[in-house]
Amino acid sequence: MLQDETFLPRSRRAFLQLSAAASAAAALGVMTEPLLARADRPRRLHKDGVMIDANENPLGPGEAAREAAAAIVSQGGRYSSWLTEDLENTFAAMEGLKPEYIRSFPGSSLPLHYTVLAFTSPTRSYVTADPGFEGGMHAAAVAGARIVKVGLTKTYAHDVKAMLAAAPDAGVFYICTPNNPTGTLTTHSEIEYALENKPSGSILLVDEAYIHFSDGTPTLDLVKADKDVVVLRTFSKIYGMAGLRCGFAIARPDLLAKIDDRGGWNAMPITAVAAATASLKDAQLVPQRKRMNAAVREATFQWLDRNGYSYIPSQSNCFMVDTKRKAKDVIDGMAQQKVFIGRVWPVMPTWVRVTVGTGPEMDLFQAAFQRVMSGAVASRVTAAPAGLSDHFDGVPRRGRTISRG
Repeated sequence: MLQDETFLPRSRRAFLQLSAAASAAAALGVMTEPLLARADRPRRLHKDGVMIDANENPLGPGEAAREAAAAIVSQGGRYSSWLTEDLENTFAAMEGLKPEYIRSFPGSSLPLHYTVLAFTSPTRSYVTADPGFEGGMHAAAVAGARIVKVGLTKTYAHDVKAMLAAAPDAGVFYICTPNNPTGTLTTHSEIEYALENKPSGSILLVDEAYIHFSDGTPTLDLVKADKDVVVLRTFSKIYGMAGLRCGFAIARPDLLAKIDDRGGWNAMPITAVAAATASLKDAQLVPQRKRMNAAVREATFQWLDRNGYSYIPSQSNCFMVDTKRKAKDVIDGMAQQKVFIGRVWPVMPTWVRVTVGTGPEMDLFQAAFQRVMSGAVASRVTAAPAGLSDHFDGVPRRGRTISRG
């Protein structure tokens, strides 16, 4: 991985690899989760609004992370190679990994897209859950790969047996656990089954963006065992650093090398690296925030139960609720009350995703939701901003990359 501007390619081949990677990155562009959430309305930060539409953490970075970021700002004119190495070594020591199995990125969306570009093609399909996070589908379309969407099981887990059966030619099987948008887990044993029965030459791309909110078993042990798996982690969710941008791809060095071929050098934001390292060293941060999120989430579920609303039990910082009508109309009605909830997946047109906010924010959500569902607030349809409605079957067309952290 290239880490500073002083690096010069040692051969024409290396230079051409970097040029190809840069061209691919430029072709992809960037689209963020908040931009997806605003597909039918402008999304701005409302100081008196409730922003529970983009799976952000309302708590922001922890205190240690804020102090570390502030302290390093004066060094912001420097590249962060030495800090990035410290971050990767810290994570490696905590997880019992070799540092060469870890690659840092600004968030985890970039390695998601680069991995799909590296392992799919017109002859190697991309397989994903439906509903699921759409970013990989867009990258697969850019690669010219066939996109195979497979429904979830009755318990809203990834149906790995159906995924395997649907694509004997697969290059990538994408498993997000807990899943975005349902917040539901796919067990470690099911992921192991997929690894044991997948086509030769394919990989599993396991997205653990939300793993810290859940009681799920992480899959880093499969990386340590040198399996055909790439695991994604991000500091955007439980660590509250969506705006700072830091994440990891974790895999065997040979798999990371193929990802590097697609992505080239990823300069790390110096404040993000400092904040991420401090966050890892704060032993109380993850368990404390997990408890806080679970308490607010369960209180919201109890309210939904009392009022007869259907929802999908989640182990994440988001959940899906059935509006029993066109969910877009409910989103509009909520927005009129300055409560901004998340988006709709084509396969579930009456369901809407809601991010778990703070306790007071979810109280405001409940009041606004009740008013909309009772008909006390009429919905208002707004036009989508130019360029954001150009979709096919829920997948944005070429030219934009979907990012969620």
